[in-house]
Amino acid sequence: MGLLSNSIKRDVLRPGDHIYSWKNAYLYAHHGIYFGDEKVIHFTRGSGQEIGTGTVLDRLIFSLSPSRPSDNPCPKCGDQSRLDGVISSCIDCFLSGGYLYLFEYDVSPALFIAKPRGGTCTLAKPDPPEDVLHRASFLLLNGFGGYHIFKNNCEDFAIYCKTGLLVMTSLSVGRSGQAASFIAATSALVSSPLRFLTTSFSGLAAVGYGMYCVSRLVSDIGVRRDVAKIPVERLVSPSDSIESEAVADLAKES
Repeated sequence: MGLLSNSIKRDVLRPGDHIYSWKNAYLYAHHGIYFGDEKVIHFTRGSGQEIGTGTVLDRLIFSLSPSRPSDNPCPKCGDQSRLDGVISSCIDCFLSGGYLYLFEYDVSPALFIAKPRGGTCTLAKPDPPEDVLHRASFLLLNGFGGYHIFKNNCEDFAIYCKTGLLVMTSLSVGRSGQAASFIAATSALVSSPLRFLTTSFSGLAAVGYGMYCVSRLVSDIGVRRDVAKIPVERLVSPSDSIESEAVADLAKES
């Protein structure tokens, strides 16, 4: 583990760890919860299933399911090539040939900003491993809703398992640092009014990067105010009921 890399060895993994692996030449990362005994519980979108964002991401992020071909299935997991939702895989299928990384929790704002790539850490505090494993096991049986690249993806799943936090505003992105970074970068490039304060390339770069960092920080699950801690058993309740109760809880806190 270090400032530039969260790489970790398998033999030091502990049940309840939030792990990830970069895919498609570091375009995005796939996240999951290490359950122990070489098993990972993760949230997938099967091959051939549309994300439905209407953007180029629908073509770039083609699948999050284990990538072994159906005619050569994993001897431990079987054919998982077209599965979707919350599944359990061996760690080799989860990694699909990629490297193993550990997601960091309870980092300082300075360290968060120093790691410019989203989806690697958060300011939020993790819950005890037994709570993490309980949530992951429950969602393996009951699901985590429909996959959405911006509001309900594999990183959102892993962060919820670690923290129990859900974003309750329908117009914002979910808990995912990757999604927040994508939106922050877009905003910094095309919509920041501060870009008019300088015309030099170095000045534009500094202003853009500053806006990117601030946008990432205020979108982090550990600092935003539109979140509530929701017991995993309530996720199988009607979503309107969950949201209305959580909004009421937030109103009491404020």
